[in-house]
Amino acid sequence: MSTSQLSRFYKMMKEDNRITTTHISLFMALFERWNTAGFEGPVYFRRGEIMELAKINGLATYHKCIKDLSQFGYIRYIPSYNPAKENRAYLLP
Repeated sequence: MSTSQLSRFYKMMKEDNRITTTHISLFMALFERWNTAGFEGPVYFRRGEIMELAKINGLATYHKCIKDLSQFGYIRYIPSYNPAKENRAYLLP
């Protein structure tokens, strides 16, 4: 399931002119966290950790890209709005 999902993402991304290298980097960081969790359930993450993994330095860039990925249908993002709690994201099929 996970390999086919990654292949689908790359195929969709190739045809989607809205996707930038930063979107890809953020998606791959989320995918890596999902991989580490055994491809089960949502990805749990803290913003700073995922930004570091994705090599994103700016908060505005992070927020734009995570919002875009959600609006474009690549992920379902559930922010915690609490710095002490982790955010969640589901990688959509």
